[in-house]
Amino acid sequence: MNNSRAFSINAAVFFIAIGLAGCAGMSRQGQDTVAGAGVGAVAGAVLTGGSALGTVGGAAVGGLVGNQVGK
Repeated sequence: MNNSRAFSINAAVFFIAIGLAGCAGMSRQGQDTVAGAGVGAVAGAVLTGGSALGTVGGAAVGGLVGNQVGK
């Protein structure tokens, strides 16, 4: 594995760990909202071929769904 790829993987793991630690003080509904927004953003980006509008729209819809699931 080359150094660039190893660095990218380590950086991704680091930022995911920091992101999960940031949710520790949130309510369950807040955590579900953030998780839904993240999943929605990825889905929107994939479905629209990386469009910024699709990513933001997916995050908004995913956040709403996550918020409702967390109730």
